[in-house]
Amino acid sequence: MWSNEQLELNLNMSFDELLASLQKCVVSGEQEQDNVSQDLSLFYEKLSESSRSTVKRSKERCLEEAVQLLKRVSTTQLLGLEESLLLLIVKVIISLQLDTVGISTACGKIDQMLQQLKNVNQQLVYREIKNCLLSILQKDQLSLDDLQTACMFLEDSVVGREVWQDFCLPLMQKVAEQFTVILEEEPFRDGPICYAAVKLCLQIFQLLPNQVSPIVWTKMEGNQVAQNLLQALVDVIYGQCCNRDTCLLAGNAVAMLLNTSQSQAAGHAAWRLLQISHQECGVLTVGSLQVNCRSMMKKDLAVLAVSRGVLTCCRAHVLLSSNTEAKETCLLVKGLFSVIFSLCEEKLDCHYFAFEVLTLWLKKMRECFADVWQMTGARLLSESSSLQQQLIHIILTNADSPVEGVPELARGAFALLLELYQMDCDLSGAADRSLYSLLLLRIANMPWENKAKYYQLCALLPYLGTDKILLHCPETSDHLLKCLSTNHLSPCASELYKCLIQQQNRELLNHEEAYLADQWAKRWKPLLLEALTSDVTVLQNNSSTHLLPSTFRVFPSAVEPLLGSLDPSSAGHLYAWACIVSSYRATTGRSPWTLQKGATLQILHLALESADDKVRLAAFSLLCYSPKTKDCPTQEELQLMKNFIPQNLNCESSSFRQHFQSGVRRFLVRIRDCCLSFVKVQNGKKKQDIVNKLEVNALLKQGTEFVDWLGDLPYCYLAPGHSYQRKKTALLILTAVLETCTDTWSPDKKKGQPPVNMDCLIHYARQKGQWDFFSRAKLLVLISCLEDSTNEIRELSANLLLRFFPNNFPKDVSTALFARAKRLLCSPRVQEAQMAALMTKVLHLISHSALEDNVALNNCSDNLEIDFVRFLLKELEEHYCTAKSDMMLAARTKPLHGILTALQKCFFDSPSRICDKLDSSLTNAALDLLEKMSQLLLGVLYGDQEGGANDQDVAPSFCDMGNAITSLIGQASGGGHVDSEECVLLSEDHSLVLTCCWVSLKETGIFLGSLVEYVLSQREGSNQLFTKTDLKRASRVFWNILLKCRQWGAVEGCCIGFTKFCASLMRSNDPELKEIPADMLRQALQVIASPRSTSVTRRAAGLPMLILCVLSAEEASKGRPLLAHSVEFLLDTAKAPLPESWDETLDLPQVCAVHTLQALVRSTALGSAVLQFAPTVAILSLTLLSSSCWAMRNAALQLYSTLCSRMIGHCPSGEDDKSVQNGMSSTAFFCHYSALQPFLMAELKEAAHVLRSQTNEARLHLKPSLFPILTLLAQLHPGVQDATQPRSDFLPYLLQLSASPVYNVRIMASRALVAITPTSEIMNILLTLVGQLPSSEQRYCHNWLHGHLLQIKALLSRALCTHSPITEMYDVVSQLEASLWLATEAEHCPLLKMVYVEVVQNIKRYCSEPFLSKLMKILTEDFQKPQQEIQIGLSSFHQRAVHFLCTEHLWAAHIWEQFCTLSPDMKLILVKCSVDGCSSKQNKELIHRVLQENLLDALRRRCAEYRHMYLSALVKLATSDDPLLPQPPLKNPLEEPTLVKCLELLLEDVEAQRGGPEFLSQALCAVSLLLRHSSSFSTLERWCQVLESHCLPNAPEVLRAACAEALILAGASFLNHSSSQENPALMIRLVNTGLYLLQDQSVAVRMKAAYFASMLKRCGSAARGSIYVMQVNKALPFLLDQLLDHCWDSRTVDLLLSHLPQSDLITVQRNVLQNKCVTLYEQDEANVFAEPSVMCAHVLPYLLQVADEHSQSPCLEQRLNAWAKESGPQVLDDLRVCKELSSGEMQTWLTILADHHFHSALCGVLARAALLMRLTKASTGLPGICDPSALQQTVNAVCAVLRENGVHFPPALSTVVAGELSE
Repeated sequence: MWSNEQLELNLNMSFDELLASLQKCVVSGEQEQDNVSQDLSLFYEKLSESSRSTVKRSKERCLEEAVQLLKRVSTTQLLGLEESLLLLIVKVIISLQLDTVGISTACGKIDQMLQQLKNVNQQLVYREIKNCLLSILQKDQLSLDDLQTACMFLEDSVVGREVWQDFCLPLMQKVAEQFTVILEEEPFRDGPICYAAVKLCLQIFQLLPNQVSPIVWTKMEGNQVAQNLLQALVDVIYGQCCNRDTCLLAGNAVAMLLNTSQSQAAGHAAWRLLQISHQECGVLTVGSLQVNCRSMMKKDLAVLAVSRGVLTCCRAHVLLSSNTEAKETCLLVKGLFSVIFSLCEEKLDCHYFAFEVLTLWLKKMRECFADVWQMTGARLLSESSSLQQQLIHIILTNADSPVEGVPELARGAFALLLELYQMDCDLSGAADRSLYSLLLLRIANMPWENKAKYYQLCALLPYLGTDKILLHCPETSDHLLKCLSTNHLSPCASELYKCLIQQQNRELLNHEEAYLADQWAKRWKPLLLEALTSDVTVLQNNSSTHLLPSTFRVFPSAVEPLLGSLDPSSAGHLYAWACIVSSYRATTGRSPWTLQKGATLQILHLALESADDKVRLAAFSLLCYSPKTKDCPTQEELQLMKNFIPQNLNCESSSFRQHFQSGVRRFLVRIRDCCLSFVKVQNGKKKQDIVNKLEVNALLKQGTEFVDWLGDLPYCYLAPGHSYQRKKTALLILTAVLETCTDTWSPDKKKGQPPVNMDCLIHYARQKGQWDFFSRAKLLVLISCLEDSTNEIRELSANLLLRFFPNNFPKDVSTALFARAKRLLCSPRVQEAQMAALMTKVLHLISHSALEDNVALNNCSDNLEIDFVRFLLKELEEHYCTAKSDMMLAARTKPLHGILTALQKCFFDSPSRICDKLDSSLTNAALDLLEKMSQLLLGVLYGDQEGGANDQDVAPSFCDMGNAITSLIGQASGGGHVDSEECVLLSEDHSLVLTCCWVSLKETGIFLGSLVEYVLSQREGSNQLFTKTDLKRASRVFWNILLKCRQWGAVEGCCIGFTKFCASLMRSNDPELKEIPADMLRQALQVIASPRSTSVTRRAAGLPMLILCVLSAEEASKGRPLLAHSVEFLLDTAKAPLPESWDETLDLPQVCAVHTLQALVRSTALGSAVLQFAPTVAILSLTLLSSSCWAMRNAALQLYSTLCSRMIGHCPSGEDDKSVQNGMSSTAFFCHYSALQPFLMAELKEAAHVLRSQTNEARLHLKPSLFPILTLLAQLHPGVQDATQPRSDFLPYLLQLSASPVYNVRIMASRALVAITPTSEIMNILLTLVGQLPSSEQRYCHNWLHGHLLQIKALLSRALCTHSPITEMYDVVSQLEASLWLATEAEHCPLLKMVYVEVVQNIKRYCSEPFLSKLMKILTEDFQKPQQEIQIGLSSFHQRAVHFLCTEHLWAAHIWEQFCTLSPDMKLILVKCSVDGCSSKQNKELIHRVLQENLLDALRRRCAEYRHMYLSALVKLATSDDPLLPQPPLKNPLEEPTLVKCLELLLEDVEAQRGGPEFLSQALCAVSLLLRHSSSFSTLERWCQVLESHCLPNAPEVLRAACAEALILAGASFLNHSSSQENPALMIRLVNTGLYLLQDQSVAVRMKAAYFASMLKRCGSAARGSIYVMQVNKALPFLLDQLLDHCWDSRTVDLLLSHLPQSDLITVQRNVLQNKCVTLYEQDEANVFAEPSVMCAHVLPYLLQVADEHSQSPCLEQRLNAWAKESGPQVLDDLRVCKELSSGEMQTWLTILADHHFHSALCGVLARAALLMRLTKASTGLPGICDPSALQQTVNAVCAVLRENGVHFPPALSTVVAGELSE
């Protein structure tokens, strides 16, 4: 044991030194029992592991295990230890606790250990902690660490709190002394040390109240200490600290101090505290303490802090205290509410916190309501009380606030208000509770787009019941469907539905489950069925995700009525079925297999093979889920999974892949958990009977075999040449397997960690030869994925290697990988350099031996990682030197960006703390090199590599850059002549230099910013690595890149690093470092304000981004003073008058300022911080629209557009109804941006005045700001407001603007009118407007009447949505019917007629039949009239009239029967109408007959648009409305002569490719349609030839889609016709076309091709009814089956062989190994979705089937024998090359392994070898080609070597080849 002298030496030892001493002590202790010694040793190891770990979860996990280990040692055993040993243990634990101060949970676990040791020796533990805490008190100045340590021992340590109780006054004294230092220096009072000091005060007052109370409330020795503390806290609150969080915490601390007294003095102090918050200064008395509240800098923040603190911390006796002046008053009601109401009314930067305080107030009111009611003696929330009105006003006006978090708080406040109102009514006995009804009426009038409407209905529901809610809101179901169709509104709609059915269930208590389900179905079944079977994907997803689980939780038996209404063969019903059954199983836990009389499994098979991704995914979810994770999957479930998973690896949808992985993981958890239970049973001591033991063994084997199969499957599809989709899904599945079925612990995950006993199951599987997840072959596969062309595949592969695979790769692999990485780092291709950087990172983190063996380290240190960083820096310096001497050579062979990316990944992605081992020499070397590189690269762009131009703050133009690089290229070529002729395309050399410069500058910025952030954040207190001078140099690097490089990608990338740079400096405690970003900001603002000598264009280039980066790095909690200053400066600059003359080619400072403002407004980094400046910026942008400078107007318009999106939310392009995507009502908008209202009103007033004053003028006066203002108003949706509110003042001006001479102004004014008009006033205004419609005899202005009708139309649309009273609606209709003359000849303007027809169409259901008949007659007569002259808008009017008439089939039939007599323009309009689907279904046959009869005439027309539309209409009408129904035959086919002429004209166009892809696609479909009635074989041949030429990948997508459509229209009928059996060539050609289309890159094309195959399958069976569309991956083998079922000749063999990949391995090897990077970008394949290896696996079984039966056909036998003789030598040669390559050098092998041509060729070789083996065995006519046994041995050896070296083939191919070898 250690002596006392030795222990004294250990007092100041580090944790590691103490632990080492402790471990030695244990080893020498022989008197302890072995198990105690073993437990303590493990305990020490866990402590050591926790200390080493840098990840919070890992540290907590180790500590938890240490706690359990210590608990295993009993108190008696601990008492048996010597005191010196126990002391050492305590010291180790306390030392570890001091190292984990920042992790509260970890400190709590360590405290558990100390408490256990305290039970053994209380004095020892107390003494050690006391010594630790006294060491803090004895310091002259407390550091941040000291304050945090003191807080930790108060908050997280029971023993520490006991010590602090004895030293409370000294602790307070020390903190008070610390405050005098902190508040003197700005960096301290605004930094973390001030926050920590305030937090310590709060914890002292909260956790040591018995010690604090006498010091505060009685006169004693420590009064002055407490007074100093209180004074410091009050100073923090009232403005000495700018940090908002610190200020709010100080408010809590002061309020907590009041809690230390139970007397009325605490209440009086609280009252005084609130009163002072409204004054400039005052004296606050708290017990025996008196402090001065000095003048405040931030009064609003102080008020917020005080009120928030009082509500958060004060107990009820303080909140209920009365004022000394008015005993009946209550602090909670009278004192606090007025303060809170004022805070919520003001639009502060801390608006969220104000509403948080309101919510706290409401909660406190709920807790104390009975006491408050008793004190006041009257109702608090009566209908006449101001309290109720104020609460309703503040809550409802903020229900859709733009401030993040406020709507959610307002929602909670609304529910609390209703609860308080009920309590008020209950206590007073009031029967009339009219507030609920008034609120319901108000909510019912809200537009459906308002999100708050649904949450408020949820809150009202318990008080009014479902019946009353639905009675007043009859459109609830319709509104729910609309909301569920919009992701933005689906959560609130789902919540309302859930609340409604829960309330309905509560109202139907004590009924059977079947009755409850029946009651639910009467009300809600139609809603769910409509949503689930809808064509709207969002609606389907949201209803299945949200509505179904809610339904089955409340009404489980609702599944029966839902399923009973579905027909799985109907469109959309199969998806609904899968969703319902899956959700039912997941929610209720009941078995779904007994539903629908056992038909569930049969329907599940259909769903799993459906072409619809959603259907398959829903069915898959049903298969994977089980309520119990230990529920063992059945054999049938496992087989279904084995069939499903390989068929769904190449799905295009990212969402499908994510849910697919989730389902696989869930299924694997089931298997893992049940297998673990089986292993436990096997290893248990209980004896099992034989039957049970065999069953357990079988189930265990079944489970482990499935995991083993699934673990191998992904590797078969990770080889190059497979599609991105397949590889991504395979990696996701592999991730699921490794996360679930290995014992790797993931510290970054809360859930999903492996079970504790996972090693038992792994051991069992490995004993069986399974679960070899980390073999060399699999390692090589993942390494080859590091060279994938997509970043996602590379990152996923690297993540798997780093997370799961063992450290240290095999030596040959790591050596080859390092060489490969080093070579690719020198590639000019950015993608290849990124690959190499990722390889370098993997080697750096996982294979240290590779670095030791391959990296030449000159200055070797004790740390390999630092040495490797030095090596990379040396490499970077070498590349820099090359670039400095010869930039062209460097751009080709040694670019800079690859090494920079590798440095980033190795430096910052390392889990180890490299920063702790850094020294200033390395960081300075990196900074010097980055600085020189940036100067060199910018010099290249300037044409001055010496750096002389770098002193300028302006960027060269792109033209200047081009000239500089052209000059550089000329110099590199020996000074030869450079062609001066302009060229549109850049040369390869030019692109190389530009890419090298731009990408390297981008990477330089990112690396430098990350380096500074890393050093300053990780090396706290050791910032000497970067001096202030160094950081200023770094800032200059950023300055130069951002201001002098014009390429947006470089600027944007550099901004990432610069933001990190600024944020790390601003977080620093050094005020000099904090000033660096502020100085840069001031310089940048001065650059903006200074005149330019050149144009920067590109919206001021990088200058706005520089400013944005500084401002976004500013700490939000400190009020953002830099943002306020910058915005003010920019506003002043933008407002400055323009010079009298300016150069249009140069940017003005004013313009640059506006562009900078736009960048700030657009930025998501600043968030809502810019919204406080929104009114001022909006007024500026609208004012600048009147500028005489075009650049200024352009910039102002962009700024205004960006600002509108920020204020009211983004709207997708093409959406007219802006409000659907955002919830900002006009009421809420002007509430939050009230400063905008008078300005907008004045602008509209002026515009209306100008409009009135120019009635007799012919000139056009347009106010520039008018249209933008109207656009803004039109984007709002109507709010619930009174007609007396200020927003109604807009109405007169908007109504006057209907007469504007500008068409778009009239349109937008009508939309703005709808947004501004109160819902209650819509019908009144409508009646007024229709009453002003003139008669035919009256004079009127056409512009006014047009705008008038537009406003009527807009208001009518809104009124119909809100279901206005029917009587008033009929009054409106009668007035409109009286104005029928507007559609007659009396009105000459087509635009007026068009709007009138649109208005009538909106109210058609209210119109009388005579009126509609007259209007129809007028319109049809108008169509017959010859056009005398060109009229503006006539075509639009006719189009609208046709759409109107086609809504009734009788009217439409009348028009179509007159088709031949109509004008060409009218014919085009009619045809377009039929394409748009406006014609009724009853007229479909009539229209199709008319189109057929006039087809020849249409084809002879010269108008391309007419022919295109005509053919589109013809094809559309000839196909079935239901896509799942078979195509109907033409009822009235064309006569033969006409048919032949039409086919000839169409085929000539298609063959000559006249008319463009869109027209050709329709022509091809029309040919296919007509061809079904043609008997011409030559025409059929020509059609097949067209299909074969246009189905290839290089054809336009629209033509490939047309080929698939052609197969549907004609191909299926030809192949199922008896004549196709007589002409097998036709079938072979059509099947081949289908095979190509099933591999197409476009999902739509593949789906159509699958539909064609499904039609064939249906026609070949006896099925009737709708067509079941099979999955694409099922369609391909089906077509091959069809081919072999009907065609047995040489052409079939040729077709199958044509789909095998080319297999010339020698050529592939030569191309791969000699491939040099000659171009900057690699050419993509024409079809990146096609997978030759997968197609090879599909085709090979059919080739072998043909080979087995080739003797039955002499022709077939001859063809195969000829192929064998021709290809046999090549196959043998390729096998030899395979063997040589796989046994060659690893570096060469890795290069070849990453090439997709090689893998495809390998598949082709093996397929041909398998076919050759089969032929040599089955045929006697192939002597001398090869020895069958030798061939078999060669193939066997090649396959074994290839698999060992990382080549995995698709399972189908491997199975077939293995079968050949086994035979």
